Amino acid sequence: DLACALPPLGPLVQQWLAEDVPSMDYGGAVVGSKPQTATLFCKQEGVLAGRPFFDAVFEHLNCKVEWKIAEGTFIELKDGATRVETATVTGRACDLLLGERTALNVLARASGIATKSRRLQRIKEQQGWHGCVAGTRKTTPGFRLVEKHAMLVGGVDMHRMDLSSMVMLKDNHIWSHGSITKAVQNARSVCGFALKIEVECSSEADAEEAIAAGADIVMLDNMDAGPFKAAALRIKRKHPHVTVEGSGGITEDTVAAYMGEGVDVLSTSSVHQGVPHVDFSLKVNRS
Repeated sequence: DLACALPPLGPLVQQWLAEDVPSMDYGGAVVGSKPQTATLFCKQEGVLAGRPFFDAVFEHLNCKVEWKIAEGTFIELKDGATRVETATVTGRACDLLLGERTALNVLARASGIATKSRRLQRIKEQQGWHGCVAGTRKTTPGFRLVEKHAMLVGGVDMHRMDLSSMVMLKDNHIWSHGSITKAVQNARSVCGFALKIEVECSSEADAEEAIAAGADIVMLDNMDAGPFKAAALRIKRKHPHVTVEGSGGITEDTVAAYMGEGVDVLSTSSVHQGVPHVDFSLKVNRS
């Protein structure tokens, strides 16, 4: 259960609701506090993701959510249907409408990312590739936990969660410090044995220097598929213990071309940037 990996969501929910209701919810006074039930509809095919966050919004508002579809399910519109009943939410009318937009936004975004992730995972399976497709740290500020969770629901790797999860030395680190070797050695003196060190490399020679300095992972960045796979295979055969990653400009259309024997990881921000949302609506049941 991926929800068990999440931290307490109360502070995040409070931040979201404070953004949407900085003072008064005037519409809440219109509908009042009478108990009502609203139905959540999915109006577009896609992978359902973000249930724990949707739940947390309404739990914070003392509403009860009952789901009809499991997290990670691909929702289909069958037999000409325009929407699928996905859940019901019960609570005071003012609370249902206070949480409505925030909860829908989270669900739509998470489901869009999970849907894209599922497609990339399917490509990996079709290619029979042993490695993993991963997202990146190019997430929306304040929304990273949702987006990373959605990647897992869709079946791809989150990559590092944050700057504290793994040391990644990119071109600016190296240019600022003077050399790959010095940057890796300095990083190891700070992070110790407990964290892995990854180095962004623009060439096979850079990767060899990084490995000699003690890097655990080398990322070959912004290479064409053919030269990348050839370099990755040579590196992997010489250094089987090193993880070889490819990144830079990889998309759903091109990812299959980068999958090869010496490649362990392919990371792409296309998993979560510019991804269409899945359309949901929440409708109060008419008396």
